[in-house]
Amino acid sequence: MVAAPVGFHCPECVREASVKTRKVVTPIGGTAIRDTYVTKILIGINVGLFLIQFVAGRQEVIAQWGMYPAAVSIGGEWWRLITATFLHASLWHIGFNMLVLWLVGRPLESLLGHSRFIVLYLLSALGGSIASYAFSPLNTLSVGASGAIFGLMAALLVTGHSLKADVTQIAVLLVLNFFIGFVVAGIDWRAHLGGALVGAMVAAVMSYAPKQSRVLWQTLGVLAVAGLLVVAMMLRTTQIQTELLDSGGQLVPGTAQQR
Repeated sequence: MVAAPVGFHCPECVREASVKTRKVVTPIGGTAIRDTYVTKILIGINVGLFLIQFVAGRQEVIAQWGMYPAAVSIGGEWWRLITATFLHASLWHIGFNMLVLWLVGRPLESLLGHSRFIVLYLLSALGGSIASYAFSPLNTLSVGASGAIFGLMAALLVTGHSLKADVTQIAVLLVLNFFIGFVVAGIDWRAHLGGALVGAMVAAVMSYAPKQSRVLWQTLGVLAVAGLLVVAMMLRTTQIQTELLDSGGQLVPGTAQQR
């Protein structure tokens, strides 16, 4: 007999109960979850930092922590690639991004599990920032979570397709948001494209990894995507430094953008 909080259980009963309570795995390989708390935490962080911007001075915070290619390449302030993705320029800016994060993040987190979801979110955010860093004028300042949001939308499209689900709605939402980014002035569409591309790549790695050694292949795939981002950042930094040397240190005029 095996001691229990109340009385004793037979060994066979204990083994049977342990089999029945074995963790449930999603089709992507993540652990099934009851609460999508990572999505809620991310929304809380974004909203909290938006409120702090008003206390500390919105423009000052954006200037110090926003994605500013000149500061990243010349000043070595690489952390701006991440901090910029948690800042927003206006109420409608953060409102729209958080609404989409709420709508898309919860089903995706349920499908991927907490750990895979946060990896997807952060890599998509970084992908958006690096795309902006690579293709924007040096003194363009941009902030926003849209790179990560577009990554989540693209990931939901890829994972849904891999599971043979109807992805029409998310495809329409993704195309519509791309269109808005291209036609409305002051929006960093480069970050949208970069985030979506990285999100799709990470989702493909997670969705199509062989079931045998799935965790290994997913880990290697995610590391490969992260490695590509690091290489892209280093190449762009070298290019910028070379161009500045050739031009005598003159910056090309840029604009403030939100994403």
